[in-house]
Amino acid sequence: MKQKQMAILMTMTISIFLCMLDTTVMNIALPAIQTGLHTDLDTLQWALNVYTITFAAFTIPLGRIADQFGRNKVYFAGLILFLLGSLTSASSSTVAILIIGRALQSIGAAIVFPASMTIGINSVQLNKRNTAVLILGITQGLAAAFGPTIGGLLTQFCGWRGIFYINVPLVLLAAIMCVALLPMKNENIVKAKLDISGMCLVILLLFSLTLALVKASAWGWTSGKILSLFAGFVIALILFIWRESMASDPMIRLHLFKYRHFTGAVVMTVLSGILFVGVMVLMPSFFTKIQGHTELEAALMITPASIMVFLLSPVSGLLLKKMGARQLIALGIVLLGLGYVGLSVMNPRIYWQFAISCILIGTGYGIIIGPITVLSAGDFTGELLTASQSVTGVFRQIGTVLAVAIFVSALSTNLATAKAQVWSAARNEVKKLSVIQTRQKHIMMTNKSLANRTKAAEFLWKWLINKKIHGDILKISLEYAARNWYDTSKNGVRSVINF
Repeated sequence: MKQKQMAILMTMTISIFLCMLDTTVMNIALPAIQTGLHTDLDTLQWALNVYTITFAAFTIPLGRIADQFGRNKVYFAGLILFLLGSLTSASSSTVAILIIGRALQSIGAAIVFPASMTIGINSVQLNKRNTAVLILGITQGLAAAFGPTIGGLLTQFCGWRGIFYINVPLVLLAAIMCVALLPMKNENIVKAKLDISGMCLVILLLFSLTLALVKASAWGWTSGKILSLFAGFVIALILFIWRESMASDPMIRLHLFKYRHFTGAVVMTVLSGILFVGVMVLMPSFFTKIQGHTELEAALMITPASIMVFLLSPVSGLLLKKMGARQLIALGIVLLGLGYVGLSVMNPRIYWQFAISCILIGTGYGIIIGPITVLSAGDFTGELLTASQSVTGVFRQIGTVLAVAIFVSALSTNLATAKAQVWSAARNEVKKLSVIQTRQKHIMMTNKSLANRTKAAEFLWKWLINKKIHGDILKISLEYAARNWYDTSKNGVRSVINF
């Protein structure tokens, strides 16, 4: 591989690393952002979802625009848009501004990602293509794996805004290398129509499914709102398949799914993404919000998974030649499954038990990401190669969307239920105390002025921790409530993992 080709490929890996890093870098900073912007987790998770949903919906259409106007020029424009989104997110003072910044980031990422894949693959000779595909695929996995660790380090030492400011020097480096290495004039242009209908249907079906999963526990799985959202998802999916089968220039070329290797790669991309990202989203919140660890400590606690991805991703490229992609992917899925079995039976207070599960999950994902990328590319060339990589990228984001929606909403629901149980437990404990009824009323009325039971339970917990309570009678009931809150929350998280 020539020096200039290697330089172009490395530039594209920086860009892909940025795009994929921002799918998971926010996970561990959620508690800090929640406190800094004075919001709740259910609202804040839309800052995660807007990135992945927009990324998934716009990747292919914006890839088409790049083909029409020149990939290099559009790639450079995408970098600038990603930079503006990062600066907006970093300087946000409200959740709404943060979501707007993340939306700008995601549009930039939807431009940069497919362009980076295509430019990187086309920059090398045909006999080196598998190596380029493997490098670009491993970069995606490493960025997603190390996102929480990088996020924890930055949040601890630079504050949560640092997770967005870190993008600035990397974007500027990629932009400078783009101008130096890539021709901006006389590019090859491909004429293609934009599938606006398909793009709108993808946004509708992803939004409906995500909102249904996020709000199902709060609104009720059988409520009219949730059933309507699921119905909207099914209708949008049917219309999308019909539209794509009829369109002359579809957003997703359905005939790609006639190739078994491509279909298998897409399914494994979604499944492995849910299983890996789910842990990287859930456990940092568990460690910080429930066990009281700092963001840095939480980042280090989940780092074994990231290290295994880092170590095994390159090795999977060597094993690919000896074992074959299907065998490696099967082994990876088995290891991911064993990791989840370990999570379901572990004691959260004993770290080494979690670490073993974390290593298994990281090993499984590290083995999978390289072969999946190679398998999805197959023997495709030209436009089919571009389409296959764009579609795989879309489904990788769908896996992330589903992971965030399922795990974060389930955790939030379990914690809300646990807090409500604390209030009930505190009331029952106070009634058992050998004090006169007026004293019992005084104890309970202390918290009755709060808006609802959930806030009252949270108030009980924080009040005890801050040691602002004096008097044996009230302290006993609060200690009981605090202990019960911790235990029920811990069990709630375990049930989320089992789910």
